[in-house]
Amino acid sequence: MSQLDQLDQLSQLQSYERSLLRSRLSLTREDRPRVFTLGDREWDLFDEVFAPVYSPSTGVALELLGLNLPQTAPRSGSFLEIGCGTGVIAVTAALAGYDRVVAADISPSAVENASVNAERHGVADRLQAVHSDLFSGLREEERFDVVFWSSNYVMGPESYEYKSVHERAYVDTGYQTHRRYLEQSVHWTAPGGRVLLHFSDRGDLAALHEIADACRRELETVASCRVREGEYGEDMVEHMLIEIKPTAANLA
Repeated sequence: MSQLDQLDQLSQLQSYERSLLRSRLSLTREDRPRVFTLGDREWDLFDEVFAPVYSPSTGVALELLGLNLPQTAPRSGSFLEIGCGTGVIAVTAALAGYDRVVAADISPSAVENASVNAERHGVADRLQAVHSDLFSGLREEERFDVVFWSSNYVMGPESYEYKSVHERAYVDTGYQTHRRYLEQSVHWTAPGGRVLLHFSDRGDLAALHEIADACRRELETVASCRVREGEYGEDMVEHMLIEIKPTAANLA
């Protein structure tokens, strides 16, 4: 079956199945580049790493974070990106002025890819790429001014078993990783720090709020935009930057 035929099947599959098929296709496409351009910069793309060229999510995340805009004043402080992939967001954060950046990913290939892109753009002195399942690879004493995750917001069945680490960039089974992020992320912020989550209406926002309530977290959408997506640009998708905070009762 040709890739075009496979793409035509996407609309007939459940949401998580479409995302899993996209994951497989993005690894095998004949036009998959070794180097791509995003945000007026060139980036290396390793095998087995999420490819921003086949999804708008990385570019949208830069926009939601304001990292694609000329800075009137440089950023400062520390920035942690969970699920860094190629490192585009983490490297851009360092270029914007953050003086300590950690790029974390569960994929060893992504960790290496982010390190190479930090070298490419001259920020390896203030960016560390670490192999980590969410926060597991961080030092216990580390704290950050900004904690950010552009999440795998499509929910898959809790019983689904990942066929590759790459699939984890597309689907979260039973929102287990989202639950851990909501529970754990606030403990990694410095005083006055912020926890941010990039989500979209392709995900289950109601389920996310249910998890937040169970974890005693408040969710506030601080930025949003609508983007035309779909294999043929037929869908308008809302992307949101959500701030996560402990509830007032949890702070008491």
